[in-house]
Amino acid sequence: MTKLLSRQISPAPLSANIGITDLIDTYFTAYNSARLREACHLLSRDILQPGVTVALSLSGALTPAGLGVSVLSPLMRHGFVDWIISTGANLYHDLHYGLGMELYASNPFVDDVKLRQEGRIRIYDIVFGYDVLLETDAFIRELLRSEPFQKRMGTAEFHHLLGKYINAMEKQLGVKNPCLLSTAYECGVPIYTSSPGDSSIGMNVAALALEGSKLVIDPSQDVNETAAIAYAARNSGIPDVEGKSAALILGGGSPKNFLLQTQPQLHEVLGLEERGHDYFVQITDARPDTGGLSGATPSEAVSWGKVDPEELPSTIVCYTDSTIALPLMGAYVINQCEPRPLKRLYDRREEMLATLQRDYLAARAERTEEKVAAAIPNAKPVPKPEREPVATYPCGTPIRR
Repeated sequence: MTKLLSRQISPAPLSANIGITDLIDTYFTAYNSARLREACHLLSRDILQPGVTVALSLSGALTPAGLGVSVLSPLMRHGFVDWIISTGANLYHDLHYGLGMELYASNPFVDDVKLRQEGRIRIYDIVFGYDVLLETDAFIRELLRSEPFQKRMGTAEFHHLLGKYINAMEKQLGVKNPCLLSTAYECGVPIYTSSPGDSSIGMNVAALALEGSKLVIDPSQDVNETAAIAYAARNSGIPDVEGKSAALILGGGSPKNFLLQTQPQLHEVLGLEERGHDYFVQITDARPDTGGLSGATPSEAVSWGKVDPEELPSTIVCYTDSTIALPLMGAYVINQCEPRPLKRLYDRREEMLATLQRDYLAARAERTEEKVAAAIPNAKPVPKPEREPVATYPCGTPIRR
C-alpha cells in the first residue's frame, strides 16, 4: 500500500464528555479539519520544543474579538510565542480591554446608518461605542507626550513602553485578565508592526508630530532587529540542541511578509548564510491563484529562501477562519505541552543585533578584499585557510545543494 494511505479513518460516535485532544485527534479526519489536526501535531511535537524560536504574525481583527486576552496572552505566558509581528489595528483594539472598556457581540446584519446615528462602531459582528475610540485615542496621546517617548525608536521599544503603561493601568483599574500588550511587556516578548502608520496608534503619532513631538518610529530598526532574531534562532543556547525557527501565521498581509522576509534579508541583502525558516504554519482563507494569499504558499516561499526546502514537509496551510483555528490550537497545545522557559527576546535585542552587525561587516569585508585582489593585476593573493570551494550567489551567500 502506498505510504500516502497512512492513516485509517475509524469513525466512532461522539461522547458527551469528549476533551479537546480527543476531539481533534479523532474527529478532525479530512479536508481543512485534517490540516488543523496536522498543525496541532506539528506545534506540539516539533515546534513547541526546546531550541525552537517561535514567531507569530497577526492580521485580521483578532483582538477586538477578545482573542488577544483569551488565547494569545496565555500562549505567551506558557512560553509558546517568542516574538510577534502584528497589524497596528490589532494592538490598538487590544488597548480597549486593557483600559477596561466594553465591546459587545452583535451580528453582521444590523443597520449601520442607525449605528452611526447612535454613536456606535461595528467590526463585522462586534459593536462598541464611538467613545471607546475617543477615550483610547486620548490615553494614547497623553502617554505619547511623556518624556520616555520623545525620541527615535523601533516599534518593539515603542510597544514595550505601551505595554508597560497599560500594564500599570490594568492594575490601577482592577482589570482581571491582562491584554496582549501588557502580557508581552511582562514576558519580554517583542512586538513589531510592519506598517506603523496604518492604524489609529500611528494616526495619533502623526497628530503629535504636528505639535512638535520628537517621537519618530524607525522601520529600519525593525528590519534589522527581526533579522537579528531569526539569525540568533540558529543558536539554541542549549547543549546538543539545534536551534530552529518557526513561523506561525494567522491571516496574511504585511505582517506575514515582514516575518518571512527576515530570511532573504539575511542571505540576499546581508550575504550571510541562511537556510530559511524550519517550520511554517499558516491559517488563512485566501487563495494563491488570485494573488490574495500574501507571501503565497510554503513551496513558493522556498524559491525566495524564506523556507528551508529540506523542511517543506514541516509546513502546513489550513484554509479556515483564524477565530476558529486559534482557540482550538491554543487549547490543544496548552493541554499537550509543558510550558517552556521564557526567552525574553526583548531584553536580548541589542546583543542579537550586535552579533548580526559583526558577522555582516566581517562578511562584507571579506567580499571587498576578494574584489580588490581580483581587480589588481599580478596581486599576490591573501593566504587563506584551505577549504572546499563553495558555490555562491552574487551577494556571497553559499548555495546549498
